[in-house]
Amino acid sequence: MKKLLLIALCILTGVSHAQSTASFFKKADLVFNTYVKQNKVDYKAISEDSDLLDDALNDAKNISVSLLNSKTYQAFWINTYNLLVIKGISDSYPIKSPLDIDGFFDTTTYSVGGKKVTLNDIENKLLREKFPNEPRFHFVLVCGALSCPPIIDHAYSPNFLDKQLQEQTVKAINNPNFLKVNDTSVAFSQIMEWYNEDFTKNGQSLIQFSNAFRSTKIPEDAKVTFYPYDWTLNDITK
Repeated sequence: MKKLLLIALCILTGVSHAQSTASFFKKADLVFNTYVKQNKVDYKAISEDSDLLDDALNDAKNISVSLLNSKTYQAFWINTYNLLVIKGISDSYPIKSPLDIDGFFDTTTYSVGGKKVTLNDIENKLLREKFPNEPRFHFVLVCGALSCPPIIDHAYSPNFLDKQLQEQTVKAINNPNFLKVNDTSVAFSQIMEWYNEDFTKNGQSLIQFSNAFRSTKIPEDAKVTFYPYDWTLNDITK
């Protein structure tokens, strides 16, 4: 009897967890659908009415995701990162850049998944450290600046995460504003300088990494440079 009760409890716990993550993804999707237009965010509207955003983040406070379910884990933390960036900016709006907020990435903490985390914790400890062979995270984590990868108007979903990661990486690597390529040189986003080790595993170069996603290949002998990061806010009003 005790064994049956334990099995029933595990099943019910699993169902409850699935329901809670499903609710979070649905609410996150509604936030992005409502406030993201043409890869920019309507921070002004959210600063005036944050109910949808707060509702999604209230769900996130009590959700615990397991590494054993890697796609749910990754999608949860990607969406949470992007929502928390929006939260931090809209709470301080109007501003010109996320860097106008002291400690925005490394000091300000949020309650998520039963723990206190910073934005840097999510990116570096909960995603990059746990999945060191997944460089595509860098093309879906949106830091609130124009030089960040573009934010999309829907949530990342466990069921479609690999497809979404691939799509956003291909879009970025083929975007002439993200990789500035000419006949003799290529200027990379500083994202690819700051996190160089994520893109150059097993001795591959940044050019070789990029060519795996590009429709028009970069010459192997092209000169590599990095252009300055534009920290201007990705605000829909700009």
